[in-house]
Amino acid sequence: METQISKKDKDRIEAGIQGKYTKVAKDPEGLFKYPTGKNGLEALKYNPVLIQALPSSVAASYCGVGNPFSIGPINNGEAVLDIGCGAGVDTLIAAMMTGPTGTAVGIDLTAEMLERAEKNLNLTDLKNVTFKKSSGEKLPFEDNSFDVVVSNGAINLIPDKTATLKEALRVLKPGGRLMIADQIMVGQLEKDLKARIDSWFQ
Repeated sequence: METQISKKDKDRIEAGIQGKYTKVAKDPEGLFKYPTGKNGLEALKYNPVLIQALPSSVAASYCGVGNPFSIGPINNGEAVLDIGCGAGVDTLIAAMMTGPTGTAVGIDLTAEMLERAEKNLNLTDLKNVTFKKSSGEKLPFEDNSFDVVVSNGAINLIPDKTATLKEALRVLKPGGRLMIADQIMVGQLEKDLKARIDSWFQ
């Protein structure tokens, strides 16, 4: 499927995602079929101690389809990359888990989401977090840079998933962990490419 998507189609997908997630940056409530905000964190069984440690407005900006941290631990001193970080809630949680000797980096393509992530970071005392504008298809990091790569509901939106997964594996250190929570399609794939692209970011 990925080879069928032209640059024009990719531009349409990116524009649609930018439009939707500009709204999400302000308030995700009501824009998804699953719980968001603090209710979403609780429903997905995030560590309640970490939920309580988040300022209420930070927790309210959470938008994720699952809990990538349920797959395995984040250890003290580790370097974590969050692909498609959105408002940065998972990035901040990873930073709390890895502690002051570790680092957490979030990347996203939507400027408004990154702006919200920076505002959320400024509401905390965390000093080990950075955010960058980047696509998962081409990560701006050296090989073997991270102990853990996480992603929550983002890779399904990226047109070239193969490139994204290759990039994630490239930046992982030997023995590193890839922890993804995402949506999958159930049922028949829409045969019409235009229809698929039109519904890509719905």
